[in-house]
Amino acid sequence: MVYVIIAVVILLLLSTVVIYNTLIRKKNDVENAFASIDVMLRKRYDLIPKIVEAVKAYMTYERELLTEITALRVRAISQDLSNEERVIVENKLGQQLSELLVAVENYPDLKASTNFLQLQGTLNEVEEQLAASRRAFNAAVTLYNNSIEVFPSNIVASMMNYKRRTLFEIPAAKREEITTKPPVNLQ
Repeated sequence: MVYVIIAVVILLLLSTVVIYNTLIRKKNDVENAFASIDVMLRKRYDLIPKIVEAVKAYMTYERELLTEITALRVRAISQDLSNEERVIVENKLGQQLSELLVAVENYPDLKASTNFLQLQGTLNEVEEQLAASRRAFNAAVTLYNNSIEVFPSNIVASMMNYKRRTLFEIPAAKREEITTKPPVNLQ
């Protein structure tokens, strides 16, 4: 009988160690995936001021959108955001950039500008790389979230104070078919 109790205790300890190590690996996978996204976001941050400057000369009605994009960029690169807060800000920034590209449709001269076309091409390339990085991040976060919610690993995860992580979202403009509207005077 004593051997059975010892075997059960050893089995529980080994299970706890395996679960603990698995949770640590999944947390590290999420952090690694976020670091990959961070590299792409830095490229995007560098492009935003150039795009805003190229667009300012042509767009007279979308100043509020340009101001919001600039403010979101500044917030995103600030050091006082947690990774969770950065995901939320990045989701908003992606949505605003999508709206900007839709607004460009109303400005034929801007669409023909060589400088803007090069910036738009570079932004599209960065956005494609970001999309791939976000898919990897979301896969890692989903595995992590599942691990901290299923039994028995949820017990160990709660002892480690692990919380659900936020997924990167696809901007609504990319999920739906985009229709262009005439510019609205916001002044």
